[in-house]
Amino acid sequence: MKLNLLTSIILSSTLIGCTNTPVTISGSEQNIDRNISESIEQHINQSIELQEAGRYQSNIFDQSAAEIVTFDKLTQKTFVVNAQSGKIDILDSKNIDNPTFVNSLDIKADIKKQFNGEAGAANSVDVYNGLLAVAIAAKTKTDNGWIAFYDTQDLRFISALSVGALPDMLTFTPNGQQLVVAIEAEPSNGNYTVDPEGEIAILDIKWTNKILNTALTRLTFTDFNHGGSRHHQLPKNLLLNGYQASVSQDLEPEYIAINSDSSKAYVALQENNAIAIIDLAAKSIERIMSLGFKDHLLKGNEIDGNDKDKQALLKNEALLGMYQPDSIATTRINGIDYLITANEGDDRSDWISDLTQADCEAGHFYYHLQDAQCGDDIRLKNALSSKDYQPQLASAKLDLSNFTKGGAYQETVKRIKFSHSLTAQHGDLDGDGKIDRLLTFGGRSFSIWDINSSKMVFDSGSDFERLTAQKYGNNFNQTHNKLKAENRSTKKGPEPEALTTGSINGKTYAFIGLERMGGIMVYDISQPEQARFVQYLNNRDMTINPAQNKQKNEQGITTYQVDAGDLGPEGFKFVSAKDSPSGTPILIVGNEVSGTTRFYRIAIK
Repeated sequence: MKLNLLTSIILSSTLIGCTNTPVTISGSEQNIDRNISESIEQHINQSIELQEAGRYQSNIFDQSAAEIVTFDKLTQKTFVVNAQSGKIDILDSKNIDNPTFVNSLDIKADIKKQFNGEAGAANSVDVYNGLLAVAIAAKTKTDNGWIAFYDTQDLRFISALSVGALPDMLTFTPNGQQLVVAIEAEPSNGNYTVDPEGEIAILDIKWTNKILNTALTRLTFTDFNHGGSRHHQLPKNLLLNGYQASVSQDLEPEYIAINSDSSKAYVALQENNAIAIIDLAAKSIERIMSLGFKDHLLKGNEIDGNDKDKQALLKNEALLGMYQPDSIATTRINGIDYLITANEGDDRSDWISDLTQADCEAGHFYYHLQDAQCGDDIRLKNALSSKDYQPQLASAKLDLSNFTKGGAYQETVKRIKFSHSLTAQHGDLDGDGKIDRLLTFGGRSFSIWDINSSKMVFDSGSDFERLTAQKYGNNFNQTHNKLKAENRSTKKGPEPEALTTGSINGKTYAFIGLERMGGIMVYDISQPEQARFVQYLNNRDMTINPAQNKQKNEQGITTYQVDAGDLGPEGFKFVSAKDSPSGTPILIVGNEVSGTTRFYRIAIK
């Protein structure tokens, strides 16, 4: 398994516009600027290149106005989730250099008309053969949400049906015979007062371009609960830390990928660091696959975990990264199904903030004394301070003596954030009661997994931080809605989230969006165990601070006054050359912070 291709391949400034600021890799004898000849060779041998085409700008800032995108080849329209509005924006995409706004589908109004229900945010959209499907949550997210259907030809509302709480993502199978929906079922904010069960909905689809018939099957995880018939099948290292939650409440389906013959669905259980594998013919949960941990003490897995040192310094640290993928994709190469994961990371702190100290500690979280608030993501420096961290019960306190002066890992970066509850469960590797590794959120990478063997065959290691540091120097690891150098170093780094794959000119490529720093990473994954970096493209203007250039209009909507580029890539759609309006492969990107939908040509080199 090749963990880090960048140890041998580094881009030159002609490829990624690097600054003159060097990037230090602690413990390595090499500087990131080494081997320019190899980077030139890489440039010569690359087989595709993303090239900016046009974009549509909603002028709505940081309100998810352009989140998830899909493309209808019949009408050559792009459908964009304008999440908080509960609408789907429609773009005429016949000319990808000048996409134009056509209309919006008012999902909230249609749900109100059919169900007299109060809909909340639209979450996902997909299209097959002129049938558009939209996932929309209830206004109270713990109530059942809906799937709404539209005809892309005349944009008429066909029908909607009720599903479980918070349908977060949906996708048609490649054969169009089923629609699969991830029912995330997040708990209520603050104290887990209401905690629905996560589900997977499978809709059998019969669509004649005029009439739609559906049949709904709802898959739950109740058999995996304690005392259930399948509890013994739960994999080792499955992450479970929901407050007083059963297994079926704890598992929260986030994203779905379908294999090429429409036989299997792979469902990301993000907070649980796992994948549920679904047999679509039998309509059953085949198994749950735990993804394990990323050891940041291994060479090639260095990270920058310090947001205060004003430098790009990647080091090996005594940390275990929980991959916790958001977007996933699947591809079949040489008869083997591979799963590709964007290892974003996520925590549960939003749902536990209002717990009392006693309840907080009973859930193995921590109570921040000065803030008087329960949380799970804690900085090491705070965990070592009695002013911030002093559990009422001695048994609720982590033994972090390995990380204090004189301890084996005393040099571990003190600014890093880690999961208190999951470190308590999995951080003591030798059983002596002392924590040996801190469990951090996300892998700061993308990975490729052989589904049949449940083995990782490739991880991009520290590539993303190295590449962005090479381009931006000390200004890397920015967040997406303001300028603040290294804002994300202690958290999840560049935070890979958006992901898709595409077959071009006989090769398979992965496109990975960095939600925070911004931009798109491109890899040739035709040989999965030797995935090859191809390109990093980011049009973000680092001279503009978006946070200082926004204001609210008369409707209370935050608008964007100055264009800082495309910020916060959230959703990708690859369109093959045969389906593309330009006659070339294209990539369509929804950028949730800048509220922009960007089109890219993919040039074959």
